[in-house]
Amino acid sequence: MYDTQKRVALAKERIAKSRRRQARRSIRSLSALCALLFLSLLGTVGTVQSQPMDAAGMYGAILLHEGVGGYVLEAVISFTAAVVLTALYIKFRKRKQIA
Repeated sequence: MYDTQKRVALAKERIAKSRRRQARRSIRSLSALCALLFLSLLGTVGTVQSQPMDAAGMYGAILLHEGVGGYVLEAVISFTAAVVLTALYIKFRKRKQIA
């Protein structure tokens, strides 16, 4: 039999392991969702750019007029990369604090 301190230490270790597993699972699912969203945006931009647009009267669609869609796509990709880097930074910072 283990004494109380050993049992508490083992319980804390199992809890930490479970939290790490859950965090990894949620990161994987969010990454898959982000990739799916990114691919759908690529498909949408490709479809929109191949069609001629009359942007008169469409407020947000003016950004996709005359080849500006590449800049919009670049902004979305940059934002996605920034979110990923921020999430990784927070993850590693928390890991450093725990250890």
